[in-house]
Amino acid sequence: MVNKAEESLIVIENLNKGFEDGEVLKDVSLNIKEGDLVSIIGPSGCGKSTFLRCLNCLELLDSGYIRVGERELSRSGREQKPDERMLQIAHEIRCDVGMVFQSYNLFPHKTVLQNVMLAPLVVKKLKKEEAEEHALLFLEKVGLKGFAGKYPSTLSGGQGQRAAIARALAMNPKVMLYDEPTSALDPELVGEVLQVMKDLDREGMTQIIVTHEMKFARDASDYIVFMDKGEIVEYDDGDILFTQPKNPRTREFLRHFTGTDAVGAGAVNVR
Repeated sequence: MVNKAEESLIVIENLNKGFEDGEVLKDVSLNIKEGDLVSIIGPSGCGKSTFLRCLNCLELLDSGYIRVGERELSRSGREQKPDERMLQIAHEIRCDVGMVFQSYNLFPHKTVLQNVMLAPLVVKKLKKEEAEEHALLFLEKVGLKGFAGKYPSTLSGGQGQRAAIARALAMNPKVMLYDEPTSALDPELVGEVLQVMKDLDREGMTQIIVTHEMKFARDASDYIVFMDKGEIVEYDDGDILFTQPKNPRTREFLRHFTGTDAVGAGAVNVR
């Protein structure tokens, strides 16, 4: 199911990352084709968020290899001290990879429009008129053009998260990463955020989503990755993974998470 490296927008090979309290990611390898929507599922604490943070270089990998587009970053181990070139490549990858977190963290003293304009103004040095024009386009894309002059405190949770997506899109990233973007939302607001991701998928945006929204993962993903204990245990098309999981750890997670019993030979239903 994983694409050949030469056809992939993103290549991760033998990615390892640990902290003082232990190893978090263990030899993680994954290739992702341009335009794919990939959902990552797994129990809390299994390394999903750390994987995303390494992919956009908010955390520097301990060892392994990452390629996003034409930008490559490798490290042989913690003993290899990050030099200026490594840090520069990490910065360039970060500019190519948009990130949306659980909390949308908009600046409360700035309007929605000003929040979306800020990074293009500061990082890409766009002129104010150009940054504003682009910001309005992205706000329209997420259904918030009419909220440009409002402040974050006046937004619902779903509107705030959509504004955060517009802010990430304003940097014209090659890839969008989402770390549990709907986990802090009331159930009735989840759908509007997931719809934005579906719309972006139709437009060809490459997206990687850490999520517990199992129905969305199954219905919208090109494929699903199951992680546990810092490793990629299994990946496959959603219908196959949810109905015919091959690994017992995957079966147990889906059975426990969905509250359903296995059907047939290891199948799990998600409605």
